[in-house]
Amino acid sequence: MSDLQIGLLVIGAVIVVAVLLFNWIQERRFRKQADAAFQAPVDDALMQPDATPRDMHKRVEPALREPVLDVGGLDEVAEAGEPRLRIDAAPSPAPLAAAPDLRAPSHLSPPPASPRPAAPPVAAPYDELIEYRVRIGSDGVRADVFADAFSRARALGKAVRWMGLPVGAAEWEEIQPWREVNYQQVVVAMQLADRNGAVQEEQLSALCDMLQSTAQTHHLRIACGDVAEAIERAQAIDRFCVDVDVLIGLNVVARGEGAVNLTRIVHEAESSGMALGVDGVFQLLDSRGEPLYALCNHDAEPFSATLIEGQTSQGVTLQFDVPRVPDGLKVFDGMVAFGRKLASEVGGILVDDNLRPLTDTGIEKIRTQLSQIYERMEARGVPSGSRRALRLFS
Repeated sequence: MSDLQIGLLVIGAVIVVAVLLFNWIQERRFRKQADAAFQAPVDDALMQPDATPRDMHKRVEPALREPVLDVGGLDEVAEAGEPRLRIDAAPSPAPLAAAPDLRAPSHLSPPPASPRPAAPPVAAPYDELIEYRVRIGSDGVRADVFADAFSRARALGKAVRWMGLPVGAAEWEEIQPWREVNYQQVVVAMQLADRNGAVQEEQLSALCDMLQSTAQTHHLRIACGDVAEAIERAQAIDRFCVDVDVLIGLNVVARGEGAVNLTRIVHEAESSGMALGVDGVFQLLDSRGEPLYALCNHDAEPFSATLIEGQTSQGVTLQFDVPRVPDGLKVFDGMVAFGRKLASEVGGILVDDNLRPLTDTGIEKIRTQLSQIYERMEARGVPSGSRRALRLFS
């Protein structure tokens, strides 16, 4: 081996030794730095046999917390994860010269009260038992838009009600097409039955077509009720009305072939608070101005404001419209008492429509029939004398 090769081997060995020595020195220096930084390393909690959940560090999620007030040493420590504001005692007043502590306010203002939600509008006054309904919606439609339909609806043969909810209002009102009012909702309701019978399909369809035309012209939203279903309801209501639509008549007639004195009868009627109508019929009215019972003349001539002294008649009739009178049994008893008084005054007799004298037994049978009728009306949701009854029996 030549001297050159030996020299190269020696140089290579020196370099390797130098590299190994440098690495050992660096490793020792880094280990000393690590020992200085971690004097007491934390043991692995999972490797501790006696560790319990309370010994472990709890995970605390970052959160926005309300400040906890230190008030006189009370509640000095707030539970972790349970921010609270304590105002159990008043804080000590700060010296006048002290600057306000913005981190711990001396008083807490109550949070502003949440505004109360606006009351929802009440439902439209629509009678689902006796009416057919058409609903119209808009962003604000003037009342006069319905003026033509309002007039044409009067010729349909059944009562029609127009109700509107003004823009920004919570209460419905009756629509009058000549008023300058804007409505957000409109309900048009046709009555399904009255004393002329049940509504016809043609009447309901005509109303719906008329309103659909108006809605299309003025870009309104419209929803018509089911006509077939309304017809079924109308027919059922009409059958019910026919069964309970009773008119009771009590007659005061002279005994034998004589006549009754009308002057005395008129005097008794006026003394009892009855009022003479333009049709020549006396009526006893309730507080609403609705008739309780009526008194009419048998003869062709009605009663008049001026009577000839000693004028006579074949008799008079007291009429009681059963479904339209509230507290009907009491009113019927009053009418019977008044009829008997009239008969006594003119020397006549109280009889039924077949001219048979009315005894106490006969009167009691009529009262029993009335009780049955009123029970049926109550069960059907049409109490006698109620607003619904007055509409149906008109």
